[in-house]
Amino acid sequence: MHSCIVCKSDNIGILYAGLFKCEECGHVFAALDMDNKSVGELYGKSYFFGEEYKDYVADKEVLARNFAMRFDTLKKYLSPEQHQRLLEIGSAYGFFLNFIRNSFTASLGIDVAEEGVRYAREQLHLNVVHGDFLQFDFADQEFDVVCLWDTIEHLCDPQLYIEKISRLTRSGSLIAITTGDISSIIASLKREKWRLIHPPTHIHYFSKESLTRLLNSYGFDVVYNKYCGFFRSNDNILHNVFVIRKKKDWIYRSLKRMRLTRGTFYLNLYDIMYVIARRR
Repeated sequence: MHSCIVCKSDNIGILYAGLFKCEECGHVFAALDMDNKSVGELYGKSYFFGEEYKDYVADKEVLARNFAMRFDTLKKYLSPEQHQRLLEIGSAYGFFLNFIRNSFTASLGIDVAEEGVRYAREQLHLNVVHGDFLQFDFADQEFDVVCLWDTIEHLCDPQLYIEKISRLTRSGSLIAITTGDISSIIASLKREKWRLIHPPTHIHYFSKESLTRLLNSYGFDVVYNKYCGFFRSNDNILHNVFVIRKKKDWIYRSLKRMRLTRGTFYLNLYDIMYVIARRR
């Protein structure tokens, strides 16, 4: 058992098999006997090619469309004079940093996925470092915008990330986060079968209220909190459903022969929240 990372309460109950829930603030988490190093080892090349994604790089254009939507929202809160230096935690293969490369004076990415960092550096020529954010020495660097796109749920100690981000930012700086909402209608209906419940890669399950509370405790005030949709390729979705989850490769191969894996679509299930908060 662990105490709650949001409210520090020890009043923890069982929500579903393998998942615990804080009875005080409602935060949900998987209690895993893993440290940051062992969690980081989950994100090797196979995670992006065959496990979580069919082919992450092949979906580059689709992912870029999602980042374009996220940035369109974020831009409404940016001031050219104040927000010049951006940090992305969990930068993966660098597709977001590539999209915004001309929008900031300086940008930096950090990720535990060595293959992704190599691709971002060598193929996209981006400023990206391989390492654990909590252990990385940023020296005297400060940032005006910090982004965690679909990242915070993967972290062993997200509260330590928010705490360190607060030390790397000044008043008026922004933090942007996307993650699943465990209190959403679809998560409540699907319960333990909700598609975003899959430890050990997803460890923490926030609600709008619990994420707001966590950010507030480290000096960030939420200025935007809405559900966001996303684009997905048919190929990735069908591979995820029939190959990764149902282990029915023959169905996927049949759909591919019929060319039904081509194309993309937009979907908003109102269970992924997009939160922007400003440093006090």
